[in-house]
Amino acid sequence: MRLKDLEGFNPITIQCHNNPDADALGSGYGLYCYFKKLDKDVRLVYSGPSQITKSNLKLMVEKLDIPIEYIDPSKEENLKVDGLLITTDCQYGAGNVTKLEADVTSTIDHHQIEIEGDDLTYIYPGLGSCSTLVWKLLNDEGYKVTDEEGLGTALYYGLYTDTNQFSELYNPLDKDLRDGIEYNNSLITLFKNSNITLSELEIAGIAMLRCGFNDEHEFAVIKSQPCDPNILGLISDFLLQVDQIKCCVVYYENADGYKLSVRSCIREINAGELAAYLTEDIGSGGGHYEKAGGFISKNLFKRKFDCIHGEAYFNNRMNEYFHSYDIIYAKDYEADIANMKMYKKKKLPLGYVNTWEILPIGTPIMVRTLEGDIDLVVEEDLVIMIGIMGEVYPNRLDKFKRSYTQIDAEYSYNTMTETEYIPTIKVKSTGVTLRLIDYAKVCMPSGSVKIFAKPIDKGVKVFTAWDKEKYMLGKPGDYLAVRTDDYHDVYIVEQEIFGKTYEEV
Repeated sequence: MRLKDLEGFNPITIQCHNNPDADALGSGYGLYCYFKKLDKDVRLVYSGPSQITKSNLKLMVEKLDIPIEYIDPSKEENLKVDGLLITTDCQYGAGNVTKLEADVTSTIDHHQIEIEGDDLTYIYPGLGSCSTLVWKLLNDEGYKVTDEEGLGTALYYGLYTDTNQFSELYNPLDKDLRDGIEYNNSLITLFKNSNITLSELEIAGIAMLRCGFNDEHEFAVIKSQPCDPNILGLISDFLLQVDQIKCCVVYYENADGYKLSVRSCIREINAGELAAYLTEDIGSGGGHYEKAGGFISKNLFKRKFDCIHGEAYFNNRMNEYFHSYDIIYAKDYEADIANMKMYKKKKLPLGYVNTWEILPIGTPIMVRTLEGDIDLVVEEDLVIMIGIMGEVYPNRLDKFKRSYTQIDAEYSYNTMTETEYIPTIKVKSTGVTLRLIDYAKVCMPSGSVKIFAKPIDKGVKVFTAWDKEKYMLGKPGDYLAVRTDDYHDVYIVEQEIFGKTYEEV
């Protein structure tokens, strides 16, 4: 769905969920500005048992002139709107939004799908905020966020709060909003410093008195009372300062589900990956290597774990996590190739970029991909590869020459890959962003380099020869690969990518 699909409706009502947070306000305001510019009769509303009371949200509405209206649900005449109703940061008919009758309904949300929608529904569960989704929709229509004063600040603050001060960012679109949107820094500082109440400070203190610690795996789990999500981050950051705690989960439960904050201080546990594991199939989660978070839908949780309470679930799931994987350190690994088969790459065109041809040698860069950000330094032999699924990985010129043949053809990202997100290079010193595809050339596997590989039946974390601080995660069904000419060049190839790019020798 695109916003232009909704342009034929008038009037239009945009509804945030009950007790709206900054993300609901930001995304709702973005939609309001878009339709207002088209001269639509548009309203921005919310309902529920209570009105906005938190200081930071009242300041956000006041300082950014967000024209939001409260609908009293006790008055039946208020519960019917004419024309199109768009629910934002929530799903029409879900438990966290008062149901308003309307001629036509549309949903724009970033949570797990709870209510099946129609053609006028756009749900993107992989995003950290609904503000990011609205920002994407605005960009798709060529709408300039800077045309409306305060809109960039609203969207930025919506993402900031919904990702626990950006600590839970994992989708590249979220990172693009954070890095690329214009906002009023003074107002963001004001909102940030008006976020925590004295009662929430007390909640944090009480929660830490009830810490549950697992001696075997050195993790802690804490249940808090419902509070601002930033409080969960405050508690989990404090927990990691305890000498025995290597990772932790802090969560609260409300009518909608479980909000959680995850922290890790050891390289063997990626907090973002752990958050995704805890929310798998029942919510969404992710973030940085050290800080992450997520949300579990109450409805989805009950369908899958009807007879278990939250505290038991998190403790059981954490124990399962520690038994779900093995660890390989490539530099010390002795590959057993007896039960591996030999493969070579299929002759499919791939993209590559010679970094030294586009930036000075020694330039620190960050490569942004669907899989995450990669920190590199431009070197005279650093080649960046672009695979058929849009995956990006570094290579060295000598290995590249042994493995690939350069092709005199124009690189086409749309036909040579199967993904929509375009990977970029950001120059750390200047913030300049370059699209990799604008500099990509074409190569073909030569077939001269072969690997040993086998599917894995248990999770594997591989610390590769080129990155000793962050691991590659392999899930059951993925392939563990070892180059035949270098037994310490060990890595993971995802199952789908392996089937499309390798063939048995």
